[in-house]
Parts: sequence; C-alpha cells; structure tokens
Amino acid sequence: MKIFIKIDNQNPNAKKTKEILIENAEKHQMEITTKITESDIIFSIGGDGTFLKTARSSNQKPIIGINTGTLGYLTEITPENIEKAVMDIKNENYHVENRMMLEGEIIKTDGERIKIPESLNEIAISKNTFGVVRFDAIVNEKLINSYTADGILVCTPTGSTAYNLSCGGPIVDPTADIITLTPIAPHTVINRSIILSEKSTVKIRITELRDNTQSYVLYDGIPMEVFSSDIIEIRKSDKITKIIKLEDRSFIDTVRENIS
Repeated sequence: MKIFIKIDNQNPNAKKTKEILIENAEKHQMEITTKITESDIIFSIGGDGTFLKTARSSNQKPIIGINTGTLGYLTEITPENIEKAVMDIKNENYHVENRMMLEGEIIKTDGERIKIPESLNEIAISKNTFGVVRFDAIVNEKLINSYTADGILVCTPTGSTAYNLSCGGPIVDPTADIITLTPIAPHTVINRSIILSEKSTVKIRITELRDNTQSYVLYDGIPMEVFSSDIIEIRKSDKITKIIKLEDRSFIDTVRENIS
C-alpha cells in the first residue's frame, strides 16, 4: 500500500506528527510516495483547513485526517492513535464515505468566466467591510428571492455543520446529495435556508454593494473578489471527496452526541 502525506507546513506539531506517521507506516510495510497519483491513501495532517486543501488536490483518492489543529470536525484521528489507525488501514478495517463537492464560475459583465475551484464545504458570497450586499438568488433560471444581507452560503451536506450551522442552517447527513442555500444575516423577516436538489444550478447575481462594501466569493474560505453586476454560478461538481472512516459511528450517533 502506498500513502501520500499532506501537512500544514506552518504547524510545528504537524511536522512532528508526520515523522511519527512515517515511522509507523514503515514499521507496517507501507510505502511513502511523493506523488498523489501513485498513492492508495492520503493522510492529511493539520486541521480542517488542511483537510479542505487536501480534498481539492486529492485526485479522488481516499483521505484520512490527523488533527494537529484547533478544529478537527473532518479529521478522524489524533497523533496519539496513529499506530492503531495505520494497523486498521493495513488490515482494511475501515470504510469510505463519498462526499459531494461544489464548483462554479464568476461570470463578468463582458462574458469572461473565472473558474471557482472545487469545494468540499461551501461556496460563500460574503463581505469583509461595513455595509451590505444586495443580490438575487436564482435557481434553474428562476428567481427565488432578492436579498439585502451580509452574504449567502451555498453549501454541501459536509459543510452543513460548518459556517452554515452558525448561520442557523440545517444539519444534513454528510453522505446526502443536496445543496443548501443559507442567507447570512439577511435584512428580512424570511431568513430560512432553502434545500435544493443536487441537480440544481444556483446563480447569485450581485445587484449592489452598499457604502463601498468589498465582496468576495470564498471557496472553502479562500477569497476571490467580486463586484456589482457579477454573477456567481454554482453547481454540483463531477468530482467527489472520499473520506476514510475508522469508527463504526453513524451520522445519527454524531448528532445525538453533540446535542445531548
């Protein structure tokens, strides 16, 4: 079995953990490769941010995360149980969950299209200054609503427990195939999320940026600036993220543990 290791290079703990992983992998006859395309499994060492970056470059290889960051919702194991995890993987004592991803484009007024890379959690339209964003939310070429808000989230089921949850959105089974729209601090009485089929195409048309507001598309937190009259088109990606799960714990178990 060949493994590829992706780490957060800014995290000293991640570097130390990589050394522990290599030691255990070699002990159990796993080969370390420097090419993702040659790997059977990818280890992501860091926090959720590192995991999300790994997902974009994974070439749809199965990923398992080792948490050395502050957040670890997506990471499966801690540095303390690396050897057990390595043995479980070697003995094929795990299963793989397929998670949908989103992709999109920014469409400029002159017709130019700028690709938005694949995202495991969400593609968000948001601001980082005072003021608000006015935009139309369009699904399959039909206007759903016009908003004045801080922004809107277009998220996957995996992303339902991230930014979406903090904005009052629903918790979704991460293996489902749906798209959720959740407005961010809307200036309206109606502020509910909208659940869409995974076949839907979502367009967010920015109609006005108030008070010199800067607005951004953020794909899993990475910003791309957008301007008034830009259209952000978002849809389900053909690519998926494969996540290795070692524990026989269901989505319902996780929800119960976190709300009890």
